[in-house]
Amino acid sequence: MANRPKGFGMTREIGMKIQNKYDPNLEHEARSWMEAVLEEPIGGGSGMDNFHAVLKDGTILCRLVNKIKPDSVKKINASKMPFHQMENIGKFLSACEDMGIHKHDMFQTADLFDKTNMPQVVNGIFALGRKAPKVGYTGPTLGPKESDFAPREFTEEMLNAGQSVIGLQMGSNKGASQAGMNFGKTRSIND
Repeated sequence: MANRPKGFGMTREIGMKIQNKYDPNLEHEARSWMEAVLEEPIGGGSGMDNFHAVLKDGTILCRLVNKIKPDSVKKINASKMPFHQMENIGKFLSACEDMGIHKHDMFQTADLFDKTNMPQVVNGIFALGRKAPKVGYTGPTLGPKESDFAPREFTEEMLNAGQSVIGLQMGSNKGASQAGMNFGKTRSIND
């Protein structure tokens, strides 16, 4: 059973498409940032398989989130039991959600534990790196600065002024008519 295929048909095609999105350069940036935050090497070589092996038990992720926001994860399981490892990953994801990271920016537990979507795991680490300065972390950052919420305020007068403008996407009807247009043979009615 060790050489079991990873799926058939469309399932395999989707899995291959997801795995082909993996960018080693993004992994290297994420790994370097994690090492800078933790102030120690996280081990393992480069590449998707090695990065997965390092992160699979969730302990490094929990320590990372605790460095950014202390006491985010109260207890980190050191056990090698799969449900304890998945629990660590779940605690990391919950801590990220508590910090305000959107769920669509993060990954699911199975994406990391079963190695089904490692590109999304890297994206989740980048999301954490973007959010870290917003929660008070002053250490190294990862990725571009996250934008601030900037609501727009419109007066009633401004809204009414927009009612009389024809948008460019709607086009214009100046000078256009259907006069003189006929396609094909005209219809004749005989009495």
